[in-house]
Amino acid sequence: MTSSAGEAAGPPAAPVADRRVLTKEIWLVLALSLGASALSAVISFTGVLTSAKPISGQTAVIVGSRAPGRPWLDLTWQVFAIVNALVPVALVAHFLARGGESLHTIGFDLRQRIRDLGRGTAVAACVGGAGLAFYLAAYATGANLSVDPSQLPDYWWRIPILVLVAVQNAVLEEVIVLGYLNHRLDQLGWSTTRSTVTSSLLRGSYHLYQGLGGFAGNVIMGVIFCHLYRRWGRVGPLVVAHTLIDIAALVGATYLIGKVGWLPGGG
Repeated sequence: MTSSAGEAAGPPAAPVADRRVLTKEIWLVLALSLGASALSAVISFTGVLTSAKPISGQTAVIVGSRAPGRPWLDLTWQVFAIVNALVPVALVAHFLARGGESLHTIGFDLRQRIRDLGRGTAVAACVGGAGLAFYLAAYATGANLSVDPSQLPDYWWRIPILVLVAVQNAVLEEVIVLGYLNHRLDQLGWSTTRSTVTSSLLRGSYHLYQGLGGFAGNVIMGVIFCHLYRRWGRVGPLVVAHTLIDIAALVGATYLIGKVGWLPGGG
């Protein structure tokens, strides 16, 4: 199947004055979201490399307690962090609306929810399994930290919070790094290849805190997601796929780490 003529051609390049505005806008959005996360991950990985411990002997925790021993305060902090992390998505929606567009422009809506769900589930099944195998291989070679997706205490809200974190990660990353960034780079006149490389390297960079395996695996995932986004013209299916992958990782690890020998951290 091929994309429609409109999708294949992409949006027209912006005038020079608008290009300057769009460039500043992109830097602002990234500085307030995943660009800052990328810089943080680089600093974190620098600490890993300069540590006396080997890379595989260190642990990267994705979701941890924010107020140990104080469950209600911990829950409040968890909810606050999830909501706060989604503010850049609202900012993107605002910028798109000012230009006469909307999140519908990048395919983040419910207009094709059944198709998005089916496509996203299929992508999650393929990419999720391959991602787990890639992580185990990277850890075995010493290129990756041991990733502990969740160190939340065993309270009633642990699983709901992990599911919400998965949704938050998916919406934030796919709306900004996949849909918004590629759309804006198209408007700046960038080639598809250049946009894909930029988006994918950014995706990999903010996962660098997990190690070189986390970086490389997410770059590959980024290339696949960029291809599917341009083929379908929608981020919706990729938000579904990312959500399902993260739910499986976060919730699955909660019950498997320490109980199975093949998963790093297991007994």
